[in-house]
Amino acid sequence: MDARERALSEIRAILARRPPAREALAAACRSLQALPRHTGVYLYVLRDGVLELAAHAGRDTEHVRIPVGTGICGLSARTRQTVVVDDVRNDPRYLACNSETRSEIVVPIMRCDRTLAQIDVDSDFEAAFDQADRAFLEAVAPLLEPLFP
Repeated sequence: MDARERALSEIRAILARRPPAREALAAACRSLQALPRHTGVYLYVLRDGVLELAAHAGRDTEHVRIPVGTGICGLSARTRQTVVVDDVRNDPRYLACNSETRSEIVVPIMRCDRTLAQIDVDSDFEAAFDQADRAFLEAVAPLLEPLFP
């Protein structure tokens, strides 16, 4: 079993225990942050046009509220699409929260056609996220969907 499969199994086991949403989100962040090259994992909930930090693991962030359309997270919320940035230093949309971050992936958590929340993962490595990482996080997103209002 590789690291992604282990993390997916952990998240499924966490959710099967039906802990309170806040506890489940924090545990899911820890499982995702344990993967290689993941230096920060952030779960944002969308409320009234603003992404609000609901849980995180790894590096802290000063971005606890992000308006839709602002930064990579705001872009993903607006377009309802996964966004991968191989080198954040070359993307003017990036909201810098750490000078060591080099790449980012943001995956929306959807219900029907509505964005509820998102998974945001940072890495200190350029081009850290490949198609397998994208597919993995896009498989995690619907597991977390019931935890959001």
